[in-house]
Amino acid sequence: MIVRAVLIDLDDTLFDHQHCAREALAGVKRLHTCFAALDLAALEQSHSRILEDLHLDVMARRIDLDAARIERFRRLYLAAGVQAEPELAARTATAYRQRYLEARQGVEGAAAFLTAVRARATVVVVSNNLLDEQQDKLRHCRLDRHVDMLVVSEEAGVSKPHPRIFEIALERAAAAPAEAVMLGDSWTNDVEGARAAGIRAVWFNRDGRDAPDPAVPVIRSLEPSAETWRVIFGETSQGPTS
Repeated sequence: MIVRAVLIDLDDTLFDHQHCAREALAGVKRLHTCFAALDLAALEQSHSRILEDLHLDVMARRIDLDAARIERFRRLYLAAGVQAEPELAARTATAYRQRYLEARQGVEGAAAFLTAVRARATVVVVSNNLLDEQQDKLRHCRLDRHVDMLVVSEEAGVSKPHPRIFEIALERAAAAPAEAVMLGDSWTNDVEGARAAGIRAVWFNRDGRDAPDPAVPVIRSLEPSAETWRVIFGETSQGPTS
């Protein structure tokens, strides 16, 4: 197996969005009694659902990013039983955003993983988001130096799991589907999307979730190891031993 391009998701694969959101929501819990009474895990689930719905609207340009952030917290308050005034939702959105930015970090092992992968193949980050937002995450975490190309849905005009965004990534990397592998944490966007484009997929499953299809290879950590290299590059690859 010759792998010429490794396509990698950004959020919760290289960039630890889950950590940032959890830290930011812990701060939000202290802003209003309706949130203080909620378990953090329940608040996370509610926030994640609302964020995903509004993210689709932002990508489709039905709402701008700043308005979406305020609307997200209006809905979060509503889910907690409070009809929030626009000013309250806006203050909460600002507080969340500030803490999110302060908490930004890469997934553990991301820099070492990218360095080792890039020594063997072209590294292409493929992400559903805005270009400026994703470039800033990579720069802040100092991962940009380990990435050859960044393909985001905003500039591609199509989002994962649509095969076209993967095709664009392959075209830029000058690689055929059979010469590439896609690594990501989202089963629908990354695994199913890549397979629809004829690309071998690897599921990044650091939380130990049940796999919808056990035939798809899995890695639980980005720490470079012989096992990681076996999964990414194939059975006969010679990779790091520790």
